[in-house]
Amino acid sequence: MKSVDQAHIAQLFTEARTHSVWQDKHVDDAPLTQIYEAMKFGPTAANSSPARIVFVKSAEQKARLVDCVSAGNVDKTRSAPVTAIIAFDNAFHDQLPKLFPHADARAWYAGNDAKIARDALMNSSLQGGYFILAARALGLDCGPMGGFDADKVNAAFFPDGKWSVNFLINLGYGVAEKLHPRLPRLSFDEACRIV
Repeated sequence: MKSVDQAHIAQLFTEARTHSVWQDKHVDDAPLTQIYEAMKFGPTAANSSPARIVFVKSAEQKARLVDCVSAGNVDKTRSAPVTAIIAFDNAFHDQLPKLFPHADARAWYAGNDAKIARDALMNSSLQGGYFILAARALGLDCGPMGGFDADKVNAAFFPDGKWSVNFLINLGYGVAEKLHPRLPRLSFDEACRIV
């Protein structure tokens, strides 16, 4: 596999930013499908792929979601053209005979609620990261958020309990002039060890 050029690295990482203010510009459904079609190939444990996504676009559903977010996230969520609810399937292991057919991976999880919960959260978080990279690769800006009431989101969007929210990502075309200065990051030596 060959490396990508620095322009791609910049688009995905070094120049990409978390947006909070959005242009009044519609996001079609096609790029939402493209995001999923790209992100689904990112690796997860035993190819478990537990992430489930609800793209909230309509005014009615956006109002329901805005009622679930913290005060600091209301305006940014309301004004974003799309908000993706990154959730996970609480019975993701039932798909393992299809997704990991060469072993009885479903048996690794059956009856082990703690392992199901841990791996659903871990792997859907990985998939949420792939989602952000796919969205950026397609020219969309992202604003991932953790400030919300999970119980309220689950009650509003997943009342049957089959899926549970992990986090939210606002999507659209950000207003670059409204970005805050980039915050510092830890250096390699502060965050890493080679052993």
